[in-house]
Amino acid sequence: MIAPSDTIELRGIRAWGHHGADPREQDVAQPFDVDLALEVDLQAARASDALADTVNYAELHASVVRTVAHERCALLERLGELILDAVMTDPRIARARVAIAKPRMLAGATPVVTLHRAR
Repeated sequence: MIAPSDTIELRGIRAWGHHGADPREQDVAQPFDVDLALEVDLQAARASDALADTVNYAELHASVVRTVAHERCALLERLGELILDAVMTDPRIARARVAIAKPRMLAGATPVVTLHRAR
């Protein structure tokens, strides 16, 4: 039997970083919008109402912002991999999805890369 799973999502994380295939994109910080979806068993948190029994949203948010701000990547794909590496340090997370948008990249379009990771 598959263990029950629930989802925690953080949507619309705005973080500033120096990422892009064009070296000029790495000269000046630009915005990146990140959405996360985490599959995690939340039975204990539902019963206890204790923060220790769930993923701390504030810590998760800070981890994403820190990764975007302190790493430098040519590709959104690499940045997404680094975010997933940070997120998956919590052993309670069974699966994660990260979507990274670069809103100022193209006139009239916003590129978005979505990556998935499972244990």
